[in-house]
Amino acid sequence: MTSRVKYLDLPKQFNHQSLWAAVREQFKTCQFILGSEVEKFELNFAKLCSTRYALGVNSGTDAIFLALKASGVGRGDEVITVPNSFVATAGAIMAVGARPVFVDVGDDYNIDVSLIEPAITRKTKAILPVHLTGNPANMPGIMRIALKYHLYVIEDAAQAAMASINGKRVGSFGDAGCFSLHPLKNLNVGGDGGVLTTGATSLYRNAKLLRNHGLKNRDEIEFFGYNSRLDSIQATIANYVMKDLETITSKRINNADMYDKGFKDLREFVVPPPRKKGFYQVFHTYVIRVKNREQLIKYLNDNGVETKIHYRIPIHLQKPCRKLGYRKGDFPVTEKQAGEILSLPVHHFLTNNQICYVIELIGDFYQR
Repeated sequence: MTSRVKYLDLPKQFNHQSLWAAVREQFKTCQFILGSEVEKFELNFAKLCSTRYALGVNSGTDAIFLALKASGVGRGDEVITVPNSFVATAGAIMAVGARPVFVDVGDDYNIDVSLIEPAITRKTKAILPVHLTGNPANMPGIMRIALKYHLYVIEDAAQAAMASINGKRVGSFGDAGCFSLHPLKNLNVGGDGGVLTTGATSLYRNAKLLRNHGLKNRDEIEFFGYNSRLDSIQATIANYVMKDLETITSKRINNADMYDKGFKDLREFVVPPPRKKGFYQVFHTYVIRVKNREQLIKYLNDNGVETKIHYRIPIHLQKPCRKLGYRKGDFPVTEKQAGEILSLPVHHFLTNNQICYVIELIGDFYQR
């Protein structure tokens, strides 16, 4: 049947005449690679995160990859991270030649800080926390450990633009922050795009060279780099969306609050996202834990509600991780959550009636 509640509504997201006018203007200039629109976006994003620098790149994955490379992380090094993220987190670590070392997560789906120190070895070079679902990881605790052991901290903030802890934005805690501009995000473009933030001049300069073949000018390179530039068309879209980012994010938060209230009497069956004082969540996803998930998904789908699972198979159980020695049972919290989590629509085009409809359906399902 036709969906009454879409998981995402991309046609509405980009259906603005003023946006198309800005894009057409960019085609008139034919300045497609880097250029003034990218520089404008970088300044805007650095201001958003209260960091000295922001660097536009071609994806959130490359933001992590370049941050690791620019920090000198490479072959023989270990990077501590989580197994419940999107595969790109560990993939970027592997791509620089390092080894991902997984530790389990807590009820908030973020890295369990108490498990970090036991995972540190003489090979550990960095910690890569993930602000999953748009909920900040415990950065003060992570930074204390990193300082004690002289480790880099690269924040995977792909899902967390505008998220903060006590007013301090994610992407400004560690040595670098890595953001995605994928269409699913609250700050998005019309395809792939990413941003790297940092306050460290040397890291910024290295990453800037790395994203553009290592070129220090048109004719000379400092070293061999990569092609990971954010193109001007996508920067134009990002600059347009940034004007409404606060409104977009507030609407997602309000939608999440509506769900929370609607599930108050269903706590035996539905566990809403946890809340922590001082942590500003932006709800890239609204993830609940439920009983009888597969049956619930079918029931919702049969009644016109689209849902997703982020993510059904933890990274440590994916085929490429077999050679790392991980097995089922290594991370019980992650594995238990993977069998229970369900992402509900939370985008900013949802109406109150649609959210009430989703809540009503879930209530009906468990009362049957």
